[in-house]
Amino acid sequence: MLKPTVMIRYYLLLSGILFAVLGCNNKTSTDETKTHSTNNRTDTSTTLSSDSLPPPFATESVRNQSKVLGWPAGKTPQAPAGFVVTRFADSLDSPRWIYTATNGDIFVAQSDREGKTGNNILLFRDANKDGVADSRSVYISGLKQPFGMLILKNKFYVGNTDALLEFPYDAAATTISAKGKQLVSLPTGRHWTRNIISNAAGNKIYIAVGSGSNIGENGMDKEFRRANILQVNPDGTGEIIYASGLRNPVGMDWAPGTSDLWTAVNERDELGDELVPDYMTSVREGGFYGWPYSYFGQHEDPRIKEADKKPELVAKAITPDVPLGAHTASLGLVFYTGSEFPSSYHNGAFVGQHGSWNRSTLSGYKVVFVPFANGKPSGKPQDFLTGFIADEGKSEVFGRPVGVAVAADGSLLVADDGGKVIWKVSYKQ
Repeated sequence: MLKPTVMIRYYLLLSGILFAVLGCNNKTSTDETKTHSTNNRTDTSTTLSSDSLPPPFATESVRNQSKVLGWPAGKTPQAPAGFVVTRFADSLDSPRWIYTATNGDIFVAQSDREGKTGNNILLFRDANKDGVADSRSVYISGLKQPFGMLILKNKFYVGNTDALLEFPYDAAATTISAKGKQLVSLPTGRHWTRNIISNAAGNKIYIAVGSGSNIGENGMDKEFRRANILQVNPDGTGEIIYASGLRNPVGMDWAPGTSDLWTAVNERDELGDELVPDYMTSVREGGFYGWPYSYFGQHEDPRIKEADKKPELVAKAITPDVPLGAHTASLGLVFYTGSEFPSSYHNGAFVGQHGSWNRSTLSGYKVVFVPFANGKPSGKPQDFLTGFIADEGKSEVFGRPVGVAVAADGSLLVADDGGKVIWKVSYKQ
């Protein structure tokens, strides 16, 4: 049970008092609108800036759920010239997230939103370091919608949907049979993924917990410890809300050469085709990012009832750094720290866009790249891995990319839960 002082802090946060004290400053995005062709279609949604957003309900809210076909034999996603896309692993069971250990081991969390498939973590090991996995084993089984993974010293941490778990870790082992120790209980339902990451010192763990609703329509009392990034000690103690107002933060990573935490956020639905842009943003400690009262900075959500409005929070809402397009379901995030790719990719960010249901034409279903220089975004998002859409007119797709990770050999791994594949993108000169 949480200590009384921690309980008080959470309730102060919900009422807006905590952020009034913190006094976060607003920041603006420098991205501009850009039209580009993706999969033979024109899509202006991926680079909207905060001052070019359309008004709410400019278009009708549309349900457009894609149908996943799977990948035909011999077909792969498409990468820019010079890159080669191969199957790292296939015939999987909802591969959702990827974690690379310092020894080169690749861990894959398998789970789906209903909790019916996967519920385990696989280990892929490349013993001879030739870039091809020599073995595959079920590393941990019997989990509950596992997602984030983390190794700190002799501990292996798992972000189950309902808890942060700790297991003993032996770098030589190919399976863990020990029962996990629950360190932190987490709220469940709706946005169920629980990603985890540590700081460089390894003395703090950050847990991404998405909201339980679209705009708090079930009451903000149901959003206790949600739409946040939580910070805890490695033993689960000392929990604080590191940042809030993030509807569904999923991917997290540290910008190379900085101490800045970044996250990819899946934003709200039902305001129209071009609202609200998903985004990636640097995360300020104590920062508030708008949800549910406002979006993309201080744009007030018109659906919030008068009695529930929090103008003092809207005034402090931080504008995200990089818009990634409305209804793209931008979930995966990793900074490229390898050396295999051309220098233009070094220290930039790859974002896995799972694709969503609330746009008249399919949006997302690709991996985009955001260039960085000196720890800051230096250009607009660029399509990197495409070809997931099979027939846009029929809303048919081959697969749906989610997690992204950099392998020890410098290649990019992409979890495709719909296609049941882990894709490997390598650069060949």
